[in-house]
Amino acid sequence: MSSSKALTIPDLVEFARQGTVSKTLLDVPHVKVTLFCMSAGQELTEHTAGHPVTIHFLEGEGEFVLGRESHAIVPGAWFYLEARAPHALKIRANTVFVLTLLRS
Repeated sequence: MSSSKALTIPDLVEFARQGTVSKTLLDVPHVKVTLFCMSAGQELTEHTAGHPVTIHFLEGEGEFVLGRESHAIVPGAWFYLEARAPHALKIRANTVFVLTLLRS
């Protein structure tokens, strides 16, 4: 059986009142791809991931803190984080992003 997929991201976007919705798009041995929809006003305090990740913001507004540097969250912003890179999020408007976890 094929594990190929075809998805339309806008059809998957869903916001929770004062919360975050996450949906796994792909989970195979070396890669996990998750869609996150964060409601305005949400924050993720500084944390790390055990593997490298990419984050691609599709819509929204806020601040993405990577290490000691602050970056604007805007549609199209893309980031690569090495394993254990400290990062945090402050969401000002409903925000959608795709996080790709790169497992070794």
